[in-house]
Amino acid sequence: MRFTHHTHNPTNATLSTFIEDLKQYGATTVVRVCEVTYDKTPLEKDGITVMDWAFDDGAPPPTKIVDDWLNLLKSKFCEDPGCCVAVHCVAGLGRKRRGAINSKQLTYLEKYRSRQRLRFKDPHKHKNKCCVM
Repeated sequence: MRFTHHTHNPTNATLSTFIEDLKQYGATTVVRVCEVTYDKTPLEKDGITVMDWAFDDGAPPPTKIVDDWLNLLKSKFCEDPGCCVAVHCVAGLGRKRRGAINSKQLTYLEKYRSRQRLRFKDPHKHKNKCCVM
């Protein structure tokens, strides 16, 4: 599984650079977990699917978004094990930097129990890779 996390929210002004970054990493899907700040049409024209799964900044994701995320990963990585999924929020706050995770997020992580597992027939062929841009 390959992921890329963009640490700032793209805008229409920075969209061409964002698209080039996505292409460099082979990202075929982008998950936005913040409010919409750019037109997704140029990404879709380049074959990149954009999923809008916004939730409150600083809050843990709702159960539906977690379930949708896991289902997306299952389908994407079973279809194309070498693909890359990108995700971005507003500014990476609460998702990057030492001490950035707030108490709500920390409590959520401490209590989280997986209801689904990402399993592959041959786990040795599927290596986990992640890039933070």
